[in-house]
Amino acid sequence: MKNMPFILGVSGGKGGTGKSFVATNLAALLSQKFKVVLADIDVEAPNDFLLLGLEDPGKSEDIRSFFPIIDYKKCTACGACAKVCDTGAIVMAKGRPPMIMPRLCSGCKACIYACPYDAMLPGERVIGKLFVRDVSTKIGSFKLVTGMLKEGEEHTPPAVVYTKRRALEEAKDKDVLIVDTGAGSGNSIAAALQGSKILIAVTEPTPLGAHDLRAILEIARGNDIRTWMIINRSNIGPEDELLKIADEYNVEKVFRIPYSKEVVLSYAKGKLVVIENPDSEPARVLRRVAEEVSALIRRSLVEVKSP
Repeated sequence: MKNMPFILGVSGGKGGTGKSFVATNLAALLSQKFKVVLADIDVEAPNDFLLLGLEDPGKSEDIRSFFPIIDYKKCTACGACAKVCDTGAIVMAKGRPPMIMPRLCSGCKACIYACPYDAMLPGERVIGKLFVRDVSTKIGSFKLVTGMLKEGEEHTPPAVVYTKRRALEEAKDKDVLIVDTGAGSGNSIAAALQGSKILIAVTEPTPLGAHDLRAILEIARGNDIRTWMIINRSNIGPEDELLKIADEYNVEKVFRIPYSKEVVLSYAKGKLVVIENPDSEPARVLRRVAEEVSALIRRSLVEVKSP
């Protein structure tokens, strides 16, 4: 049986810290030595394909989620399903059978188990799109998996879980799976990071950056994931609070990427800074991070092959 790939999580809690910038550049760098899959699991606003200069995220398939279907011949309007639905997706008027509000349904299946008359049947509905494509850069090639939630959908976890599962399928014969999560620190982020060998927390030297850094490191601690930290735009403010938090959560390594026009220009062109400006300080830092990650991957591959 094929062993699991080395899973590298990239997250930041706060939006806009540069996690996708880090994830895409690392994917290109690591693809020079390993077989890599990059999973963009920021399902509400996936943009890795744009940072890679691609016009589209690739070939699409539907993301489907569980959705209950009511067998009104069996339904007695007892209300058991509505009582256990914690999202308010199942509503009932007095003396009338239940109705289901599709976009409020989280797909938890509680109604199936609660119904004493087997009147709730398993179905499904489309909640988004998943895209898969090959990416070729001047320094290496890798696979990109992108999850995209439909506009107006209420619940991200089902799309996150679906995308992560699909990414693992694509990575079954690969060495590395890089998981680029969405912003925040809710259960969908924890689901995206599950199974990660290490988390790179991308933050910035601002009060909001520090606040959300603590939240994302708390998730890592709860899931027993080793942590590194990248302070992006490190020269825009003091980093004392970030380092204090890093020490509190036993962050193993700290890297600093300064704010620079090279990064801004690469963003504007849809180019990777490690390719567009390989001699810039941000590119040099990212190469150091890639070298450190490569050492972990090699060690992991050796351990897997050992009897």
